[in-house]
Amino acid sequence: MTKNGSWRLWLVAAVALLLSGLCLAQTTDEEEKSALWFSVDSLNAGLGEAPDVVKRSTPREAIRSFLELTKQENFGAAAHILNLSKLEPAEQRKRGGRLARQLSEVLRRGEWLEVSSLPGRQDAATEHPADKRPHAGKPRRNIKLASLTAQGETYDIRLGRYRVGDREPVWLVMPDSVASVPLLYEKYGPSFLESYIPKSLKTAFGPLKIWEWIAIPLVLVAVGLAGWWIYRLVGLIKRFLPSGSVSIFASQIRMPVALIVMSLVTQALLDYVVSFSAVVTTTFRVLLIAIMAWGAGTIAIRLVDTFMLRMTRHLMGQIDDTKHKDDRKLLTTLYALRRLIILVTVTAVTVYVLSQIRLFETLGMSLLASASVLTVLVGIAGQAVLGNILSSFQLSLAKSIRIGDLVMFEGQWCHVEGIFYTFIRLRSWNERRVIVPVTYFVSKPFENLSVKNAKEYRSLVLTVHLSADIPCLREKFMEYAQAEDNVIEHHKLCCYVTGQAGMAQTFSCYLMTSDPFAGWVAEMNIRERLMGFIREEHPEWWPREGMVVSREEATGGDDADRER
Repeated sequence: MTKNGSWRLWLVAAVALLLSGLCLAQTTDEEEKSALWFSVDSLNAGLGEAPDVVKRSTPREAIRSFLELTKQENFGAAAHILNLSKLEPAEQRKRGGRLARQLSEVLRRGEWLEVSSLPGRQDAATEHPADKRPHAGKPRRNIKLASLTAQGETYDIRLGRYRVGDREPVWLVMPDSVASVPLLYEKYGPSFLESYIPKSLKTAFGPLKIWEWIAIPLVLVAVGLAGWWIYRLVGLIKRFLPSGSVSIFASQIRMPVALIVMSLVTQALLDYVVSFSAVVTTTFRVLLIAIMAWGAGTIAIRLVDTFMLRMTRHLMGQIDDTKHKDDRKLLTTLYALRRLIILVTVTAVTVYVLSQIRLFETLGMSLLASASVLTVLVGIAGQAVLGNILSSFQLSLAKSIRIGDLVMFEGQWCHVEGIFYTFIRLRSWNERRVIVPVTYFVSKPFENLSVKNAKEYRSLVLTVHLSADIPCLREKFMEYAQAEDNVIEHHKLCCYVTGQAGMAQTFSCYLMTSDPFAGWVAEMNIRERLMGFIREEHPEWWPREGMVVSREEATGGDDADRER
């Protein structure tokens, strides 16, 4: 009895385990299938059966069929590619064709849609081996076609995969996207002017319609005239401004202001006057964003340049080493700040443009996939440029040279006139400009004559006869040196005989000058005056050849004859 009862219990447990396993397998299978499509009881009951011309098995096929049907103005058939489940069956037949027509206009004008880029598989899985997106290779039951903005809100046009019972799944525009079509049509639909365009001009000619080929040049001409007038107006205003940094700023922003106004006029025309196809609108949008950002960035940079010019003229005037080192240090810091502002501005403008034209969404993953290759290419191609930029920041921060410093570079006296991203501009003593790459400059030894102050010892050397009166020459040197304005610290003036050769001696004088160039001038002046003094007062002090002879040779032998 116990054995029979135990056997029955084991049999019941085995049957229960088998049934639970089957139920679990069925539940798992249903969950996996639910990830491939949306299961619904019916689709567009008010429209009836879809005609054979409607293709909906893949996203690419559905959109291609929708665009072709609307192009043929077969809006009733195109309505079968919309999920009208939010409408009553009676409303579906009444409004389906109108919604299809409106959606076709939105897709044609709102965003450039590349049908060939849509998935061609029924499960919408991507097959490209280089695609690194999270959903790559995985089946999907909804995808995004476009993302459009209306009244400050963003609306997505999405396709969803739906299945009714045991029928084949189909791809339709999702109900939420269909509900937003009227609102999007108000913004992206035809403008009021298009109602006056003859129907013959609305025929497609290539990627655009005939009327668009005519209207685009007219819009460009109108925008160009507006920009030209703004350019002239800014130039006219410049004439009434006082001369100086303000007028220079006005002359430098004429072109950026004209381009910004042209962009605003074009945007106004696209928003309120005329509505082109998506390919034209997208192209214009990218160009307008880039031009607006470039114009704003250029005006900001010109404003910084004008401020620096004003500061330079106010603090320093002519850039040289006669100015106080604190002023030169300030100007160097301003140049470094200018480069930093330019770098930040360019980066901000680039990020803004890329974010506005949504390149990060379409190209971001591809860029990440090829980041290693791009890094190598940029590292090789931009090594010299990046090296110059880093070296310029190093010079500006370390202050090994400053704007206005006098340097001896490769045998030339030069004032540092500017430190830029990739080069240094030097002003030579003869007012020529020497342009030196930053990396080349820092890799070569140079002498900074103004690193502490501009003072410099100068030496003056004269060669005179052994009979020259050195105290007299020393007195004259002191007199002439003290008369020179650029000779300072008179207590350091000194003169010594520093050498002798044959009948000549070397007479060296030392003097302290306010700056190297002024010291060179003072040295030349004192030398000229000393030479003039010797020439006029004591010409016998000039070096000359001498020969010592014996007395007999000097008398010519007369004494010897007398003795005989």
